[in-house]
Amino acid sequence: MDPRADRSQKFRIAVRAFGPFEKAVEREWASFRERFSCGLELDLVAMDHHPLYDELFVRQGLRRGDWDVAFLNTDWIAVAHRTGAVVDLSTRIRNCPPEGYPAGWAPSLLRIQQFGDMILGLPYHDGPECFIYRRDLFEDPAEQAEFLRQNGCPLAIPETWDDFLRVARFFTRPDRGLFGTIFGAYPDGHNTVYDICLQLWTRGGELFDAGGRMRLDTPEMIDALEFYRAALNDASAVHPACRECDSVKSGMAFARGEVAMMVNWFGFAAMCETIAESKVAGRVDVTTIPHGPGGATVSLNAYWVLSVASGSPHPDVGYQFIRHAMSRALDKERALDGVIGCRKSTWTDPEVNRKVPFYRCMQSLHAHARELPCLANFAELSAVIDRMALDAINTSEPTPAIVCRAQEAADRLGS
Repeated sequence: MDPRADRSQKFRIAVRAFGPFEKAVEREWASFRERFSCGLELDLVAMDHHPLYDELFVRQGLRRGDWDVAFLNTDWIAVAHRTGAVVDLSTRIRNCPPEGYPAGWAPSLLRIQQFGDMILGLPYHDGPECFIYRRDLFEDPAEQAEFLRQNGCPLAIPETWDDFLRVARFFTRPDRGLFGTIFGAYPDGHNTVYDICLQLWTRGGELFDAGGRMRLDTPEMIDALEFYRAALNDASAVHPACRECDSVKSGMAFARGEVAMMVNWFGFAAMCETIAESKVAGRVDVTTIPHGPGGATVSLNAYWVLSVASGSPHPDVGYQFIRHAMSRALDKERALDGVIGCRKSTWTDPEVNRKVPFYRCMQSLHAHARELPCLANFAELSAVIDRMALDAINTSEPTPAIVCRAQEAADRLGS
């Protein structure tokens, strides 16, 4: 059936496929209808990451009027801005702001979707990348004594990437099904890009020079790639399934008790505390990400926003619903159900922290948060980074040659 047929009584929301998202939106729509006496019927459609992008942007569903509200990853915001796919909410926010706006959110959760005075969405699901580890392993006296015996220094949360590999090797025990760490190196144009950006930034490097040109042929990038290559090919340190894992599969391996520590999204740490199949609940903690020589910790920040489709026949209802969903009470409620809360009040809430004891760390993680460049052509540029990373981990070609070839590819794209 044509989704634009008989839209007068339907309110259509395009949701990233994820059980807690779908459950939360259905609950929030029910409370919205009751509170505001809205007669529209919800038509919620859940889609995986790539099908959702194709529906919203390739098939132009946002502009054609197929949708009223949609989940947008912040990686897509520049495309939404360039194509006029979503409504500028700034006037509506100024006239009728969400509860506690903007002070109720960390600045890092409000800036990606803002272009000048335009505001293209509001944050729904957060979770910056962080260092996630098994607290029970690091605090075990026997493990501490053995690490000291083997390495001549105390077992501690790694501050540098060299420390990280040393600890990963110590905890790798294939005969027990335990591995020191895991990377999501699945070649989907996302996971390796996130890894390489973190490696680069924590070594003091940058993706772009002062003139806005992508610069991959730098000493910091070569160092980042050589570390990534060495780590992914170190069977004494990493899970053997890294190349088949994205961030979700990596998180599930951790939840099954197969991994001692990893860098991944905060949401997977929370998942390990809440899902029934987790074997590590109550033994998980998070902290800041290691860094390279002369560098500093960085947290990669990406999140999901709710936006109103520019072609929606119900734009005012769309904003009213988004505003309703942003309340303190609903942000907390969905955090308790597995969505990662975005409000400061949720991060410090006692009930939330009883269920997920490290939620209070979110404020410090966001203090070090950085985002991927908000460029309409970053998908093409990220494919260059992905290819560069895959060439590094899957071949023995010298790293400078790989970086040089990637630089030429980036130049052809006009970065």
